[in-house]
Amino acid sequence: MKKAVMFLAGLAFLAGFSFGQEIAVIVKTGNSGYWQNVQTGAFAAAKELKGNTKLSVTFLGPQSESNVNEEINIVESAIDRGVKAIVLAPSDPKALIPAVKAAKAAHIPVIIIDSLLDGPASNYTSFLATDNLAAGKAMAKDMIARLQAKGISSGKLAIESYVAGVGSEIGRVGGFKDYIAANSKFTIVSTQYSNSDQVTALNQVTNTLASNPDLVGFFGANEPSAVGLGRAIAQAGVADKIVALGFDGNGVLQGFIKDGTLKSIAVQSSYNLGYLGVKTAYDAWKGKKVPATVDTGFLIVTKDNIDSADAKNVLY
Repeated sequence: MKKAVMFLAGLAFLAGFSFGQEIAVIVKTGNSGYWQNVQTGAFAAAKELKGNTKLSVTFLGPQSESNVNEEINIVESAIDRGVKAIVLAPSDPKALIPAVKAAKAAHIPVIIIDSLLDGPASNYTSFLATDNLAAGKAMAKDMIARLQAKGISSGKLAIESYVAGVGSEIGRVGGFKDYIAANSKFTIVSTQYSNSDQVTALNQVTNTLASNPDLVGFFGANEPSAVGLGRAIAQAGVADKIVALGFDGNGVLQGFIKDGTLKSIAVQSSYNLGYLGVKTAYDAWKGKKVPATVDTGFLIVTKDNIDSADAKNVLY
């Protein structure tokens, strides 16, 4: 944990606070634009709360989203430090339950963000996230409409997902699959898991395209998976043949929207997850009543609206 503690101290310094009363923001990984935008929101909230000069807001995450044990260790370390509150994006819906229960036993409020934790909601104080089920269904609806506009009413679809079984993935990909099955004649022939690694996603999509030359649609379910999807589509030169949709909104994905490689992306307000997560954690620590759930929303961004004010508010 020595490396994690060093990173913790560095980020606390960046936030402009000294240690003493700490809110720990712990996410699935620090290695993506999505989570870095969560960090930006968290530190913005910290600055607004700077009237309490003893407050520090720190930011930590494992090296990859699949390193669940590392995230558990980070939570346990925060409990041992006696933090005042924890904002947590759990990388596994079950494995983080004991750590969250330990925080509750230590009277540390836990605000869950991004992905729902299994078990009773009484284990944590509040849950902030996009309605991933609704977002997945919205992307499936968009896929069907775009294919039908091309005169295609049936055919093969594929999904490039991220970490199997994580809460956001279950809702997002499950919603996409359920809507496709209930409202179309399209068939999903492949679901691959990149573990949120762009290179893995690129290779998996490339292989899926090669083994399914008659594929008509592809959905990349998070930032690294969608980036890998876009790069594979571009390298294969099939942007005009395949309707490819993504999720999240970093600069690379915005470029794919503008050049037509991806037709749309569902963008969450990752900034709000950090900003509202810290604000909610602070209120919970101070004994204020906080909402049990907060839907932070999403926006489907296309070439037509990418320069709009609404899109600029969520893209990063």
